[in-house]
Amino acid sequence: MPLFPWEGSGRVARDAEFAEFVSARYRALVRTGLAMTGDSGRAEDLAQSALIRTYLAWGRLHGPGNAEGYARRTLIRLALRERQRRWTGEISAERVPEPGALTATGRPDPDIAIDVRRALAALPAGQRAVLVLRYLDDQSEAETAQALGISAGTVKSRAARGLASLRRAGLLEHEGERRD
Repeated sequence: MPLFPWEGSGRVARDAEFAEFVSARYRALVRTGLAMTGDSGRAEDLAQSALIRTYLAWGRLHGPGNAEGYARRTLIRLALRERQRRWTGEISAERVPEPGALTATGRPDPDIAIDVRRALAALPAGQRAVLVLRYLDDQSEAETAQALGISAGTVKSRAARGLASLRRAGLLEHEGERRD
């Protein structure tokens, strides 16, 4: 007999299911957090905070399928809330790459990620959140609107403005090209 009423075999199964969810989705959540903040430490903090809240809501989520959306939505909301409170400075790099630079093989320079993070950091939080959810996390307009609590039309306009800013920064020069 368990010592506490909330302990028992149901809790063990819940914890195992949650641990499996975390091992499958943690990296994707950190990637989303990195795109939102531009800082790997803050991205990990956001992912962990979102996972804590997801764990606390696990019983209401009715399984891992709903948990992923809940965790992503929570992470985005935490990042937007943090952005309102925290000063944001520049993102430093060891060397400054040329925007859109290609390597000798004709592939994008790996340092382009630094440019992308800088460009995303320069966008208003709402545009950044839409671009991250739509294009990094591959969410539909409806899913993005639901996650952010905005209309589909707002998703479209924020995405258009954000993409226009990235084009002006020279980060979408190879837009539409196939990458092998």
